[in-house]
Amino acid sequence: MADTMKSKMEQLLDYIMKHCLWQFHSRAWDRKDQNEGILSRTTQLLCGEPIKLETPADRCYWVDAQCLADVYKERFTWINEMPKDEIKQLMKELHERLDYLTITGSLNLELTDQHY
Repeated sequence: MADTMKSKMEQLLDYIMKHCLWQFHSRAWDRKDQNEGILSRTTQLLCGEPIKLETPADRCYWVDAQCLADVYKERFTWINEMPKDEIKQLMKELHERLDYLTITGSLNLELTDQHY
């Protein structure tokens, strides 16, 4: 089961890494906010949960999340059959891996440059 979830997570991650420009913000805090904002809303959309759109940032993240959720449902049809708790776990693992690859494990020194 763990291998299956990891394989599914890697498929979702591969799509983001190849098709989503929002992962390439130039500062670590931007990437952290973007990853959290988009992936949390994508999770809500995939689980059929309501999303608050109170601020411009909420609406911005929601638009990217909507696009991502639509692609995930179309390309990875297995996600449509998953229980909500498994989707949440899958998206949590995806978020952790994306944060590692784009922030904490990145060798890009510009991410932490205070003058950039």
